[in-house]
Amino acid sequence: MDSLTWVIFDIMGTIAFAISGAMVAIHRRMDIFGIIVLASLTAVGGGMVRDVLAGITPPVALCNVTDFMLAIVTAIIVSLAYSFWPYAAPNKAFMLWLYNMFDTVGLAAFTITGMLTGLACHAGNPYVLPVLLGVITAVGGGILRDLMANRMPAVLYKDIYATASLVGAVFACLLQTVADTVTMAWVCFVLVIGLRFGALHYGWHLFHPRSSERKYDN
Repeated sequence: MDSLTWVIFDIMGTIAFAISGAMVAIHRRMDIFGIIVLASLTAVGGGMVRDVLAGITPPVALCNVTDFMLAIVTAIIVSLAYSFWPYAAPNKAFMLWLYNMFDTVGLAAFTITGMLTGLACHAGNPYVLPVLLGVITAVGGGILRDLMANRMPAVLYKDIYATASLVGAVFACLLQTVADTVTMAWVCFVLVIGLRFGALHYGWHLFHPRSSERKYDN
């Protein structure tokens, strides 16, 4: 595994997800402690689940304080910026755009770190573990964030989200025999970003089963 590539995307994903977690906490009117907890959980939660499934114990986040410190510092900066920026509260459309942007960057970056971790394990099928770890790393922190914020996890109902991570991880794994790690990672990143923003812009959704509503005359 290219350790530099992994570290770059790990830092990118940690900061992006810490911002999205802090924004959710602020929206739910949590205090600074709650904001830090939610930001940290979003930033490292998926990676900790990934490490346990990959047999990496203790998880990397518990052995190296870098990710936790990044999440804590990011949460404090977001809290201060929100408090002193007079346009934060009324400009809901812009805040939603910021949230979606950082959440999407975190999704793409952590898809890559999970996938690279799976590829480094060299265990069993060359696709199942990397793809599974990629998706779990990408969506795990968000699921924990939403549960802590008393929301239905967005991954279960929202526009193309986990599917973007899944497609990116599968496509990257298909490239592993014809491309180097850096190229494979960036292709995955661009693909996940493109699918996610395409879903947000064009309103793409997965199939939602709904019963047809019929009116019957009495």
